[in-house]
Amino acid sequence: MSNQTGVTQFILRGFSDAQELRFVVILFFLFAYLFGLLGNISIITAVFRESCLHSPMYFFLKNLSFLDMCYTSVTIPKALVTSLTGSGLISYLECVAQLYVFITLSSTECFLLTAMAYDRCLAILKPLLYGSTMSERLSSELVAMAWVSGAIYSAFHTSNTFSLPFCGPNVVEHFFCDIPPVMRLACADYRLNEEVGFAVSSCVVMSSFALTVLSYVGITSAIVRIPSGDGRWKAFSTCSSHLTTVILFYGTGSFMYLRPASQYSPTQGRLASIFYSILTPTLNPVIYCLRNKDMKVALQKLYCRRKHRSY
Repeated sequence: MSNQTGVTQFILRGFSDAQELRFVVILFFLFAYLFGLLGNISIITAVFRESCLHSPMYFFLKNLSFLDMCYTSVTIPKALVTSLTGSGLISYLECVAQLYVFITLSSTECFLLTAMAYDRCLAILKPLLYGSTMSERLSSELVAMAWVSGAIYSAFHTSNTFSLPFCGPNVVEHFFCDIPPVMRLACADYRLNEEVGFAVSSCVVMSSFALTVLSYVGITSAIVRIPSGDGRWKAFSTCSSHLTTVILFYGTGSFMYLRPASQYSPTQGRLASIFYSILTPTLNPVIYCLRNKDMKVALQKLYCRRKHRSY
């Protein structure tokens, strides 16, 4: 992959084109970013400190929180600077790097969510064999596989996008370098690259989604066979947080990527990206903390240690 043209930099638009809303938008996304960082750091710290959280489910959650921290840090700080200064200049190589890292993290999260669905399916379908089957080694291998798969998947999309020639215009109608708005700037016919990228995305992402759905089909069939209502609710509560995250992630991400770049709308694209790249990672700690009793207790110990000891 090499830059075949004289384009040396791109210009990012920022969060919003409305200047009168600039400071309100900056404050909102700065708060969302800091809130998400605090929430995800809290989850990682709690899982490390509390021995009762040393289980595969929380090992996956710890990795998900780390992913979400990196996920937002790739895009929001640069977008905040762009919105604050009004200068969205980003070099060609910085744009390549940003796209590669962002797609790596987003696709790794996609694969990690599938691994988490398998973990919950195994815990509910085979509770007696869960401890021996979902070992620490298997959990680590699933996480490593998610990272490696995400890196390979991202390398394909990055090379597929930047193998196109860019000779101007160079204004990216987005607050970060993403595939659809960058591909639209190519000064050559990008339809073949678009179709190949769309086909690969559809196969990989939909396969991962299908495995997640199959896991939940197994979970649902096991839950409905539980005779007591309390037992069904307890089983469902162990995977409700993950299910909410899956719906948010796939619902907003598919709107952005599972359609041709030629149909990309700057306004709709930015709104969809705000949901899946900012709000979803920010809300994940809230979702898991509100619906998980053990995590709530661990966070209370972390932030209210003296009060907890008094009990």
